[in-house]
Amino acid sequence: MILDNLPVAVPRQKVDRMGEKSHERGFQVGFKGTFEGKSVLQRKEKSYFINNHLNFKVMYHEDLEARTARVAGFEVTPLSSINHEYNKWDEENTKLTTCKHGKPTVFGTNSVPQEIVAHNEVVFTYDVTFESSNIRWASRWDSYLHTNGDQIHWFSIINSLIIVLFLSGIVAMIIMRTIYRDIANYNQLAQDEVQEETGWKLIHGDVFRPPENSSLLCVHVGTGVQVFGMSLVTLIFALVGFLSPSNRGGLMTAMVLLWVFMGLFAGYSSARLYKMFKGTDWKKMSLKTSLMFPTFLFAVFFVLNALIWGEKSSGAVPFGTMFILVLLWFGISVPLVFVGSFLGYRKPAAEDPVKTNRIPRLIPLQPWYMSPLISIPFGGILPYGAVFIELFFILTSIWLNQFYYIFGFLFIVFAILIVTCSEITIVIAYFQLCTEDYRWWWRAYLTSGSSALYLFLYSIYYFCSELEISKLVSGILYFGYMLIGAYAFFVVTGTIGFLACLWFIRKIYSAVKID
Repeated sequence: MILDNLPVAVPRQKVDRMGEKSHERGFQVGFKGTFEGKSVLQRKEKSYFINNHLNFKVMYHEDLEARTARVAGFEVTPLSSINHEYNKWDEENTKLTTCKHGKPTVFGTNSVPQEIVAHNEVVFTYDVTFESSNIRWASRWDSYLHTNGDQIHWFSIINSLIIVLFLSGIVAMIIMRTIYRDIANYNQLAQDEVQEETGWKLIHGDVFRPPENSSLLCVHVGTGVQVFGMSLVTLIFALVGFLSPSNRGGLMTAMVLLWVFMGLFAGYSSARLYKMFKGTDWKKMSLKTSLMFPTFLFAVFFVLNALIWGEKSSGAVPFGTMFILVLLWFGISVPLVFVGSFLGYRKPAAEDPVKTNRIPRLIPLQPWYMSPLISIPFGGILPYGAVFIELFFILTSIWLNQFYYIFGFLFIVFAILIVTCSEITIVIAYFQLCTEDYRWWWRAYLTSGSSALYLFLYSIYYFCSELEISKLVSGILYFGYMLIGAYAFFVVTGTIGFLACLWFIRKIYSAVKID
């Protein structure tokens, strides 16, 4: 329920703070339990109570100079299973003997709640009281946004960031020192010509050989650039206050529009990579870039929305909105992808630092710890560790109907995620090249992208530990939307790691002397 764009909330008194009042968004429709004495005990017995009377309190702030008043608060106190009485039912003018006109309803504290059983008649009622408040209209959201500001939240995030920054610093220092020593040794060996090439320099003739399914890799990189650009700009807008929780739907609208217009960068980046792989059919590749990821999202979203339609829920997206989304997709996003691909393909291809041999080199037997089944899942642990604490609060705001507003911390976590994805991918790719395995293209993308697997596994744990969902349709909705989120997280983290690894490998092979 919303009044003057302010959601209704139940006032709560915090125990750990001196008299500070917070709000819990919305109210419970009912509960399951048993009544003993003057208290309701939450038990597993199938006794149901329903909040069929609502005490609304509308708080207003008066502006004495303008002689006006504005809504500063909207609270509700639900009362459980009131057994309303009346003399005669009239559809237009029923007079209840349990409610008196002009007086707030206060029963329910001393009376026994009526248990709801099959075929019971339930009468829903409400009353409204108005109360003057010192809270100004500009500050009326403070009590809502302070609901989640517990100290555990802040200390957990700070602790996580410190650990990730410390690990990232160690990894960066080790890699930089190792690389500088290798380059110095290789250049010295090139001058002395007393030893043969070893390690990553030995495979310089194969390291830039195009991978298998190169067009699919280009599509995923372009899609990752599109989602990354959308996420970054959305975070910046939210950080400066353009996407406040008070603006209902503003965050989702901004994300959809930014994703549509970021199609230009998706087409450009995928075309540049495709030309570096010496691809020729750039139009087909552009079509895949504009259709693959959105088709998956739209197919899952349409199925989930059809389930909501089947349940006759008001939360279903109307057909008109679905048509507008399809129109934005094919009318703006797809043409922008082709424009970006055309601009990117017109530019000359990036020249490789070293020449590629015609005959592929034989890859030696790899150590067990460099197996893709081990190194790829291991590489996703650190990026996931950078976001898993913040992920809990994001899931809570989505599925438990709470507000998320700490966009400053979220922006820092996003920056740390970029650093960790880049560094862990570079580390594993470097060790792979040192074992003379030049098939790094897909490995680099999947290494950091595997963090999405842990995200989805955590969503399963969150479903079992935090949510109380028993209906099949509700469970399908949860895992369907989490699958979309995990896939988007996969393309973003995979693209970050891949582009960082590409830059790193081009740098080290351009720094050594190759005969």
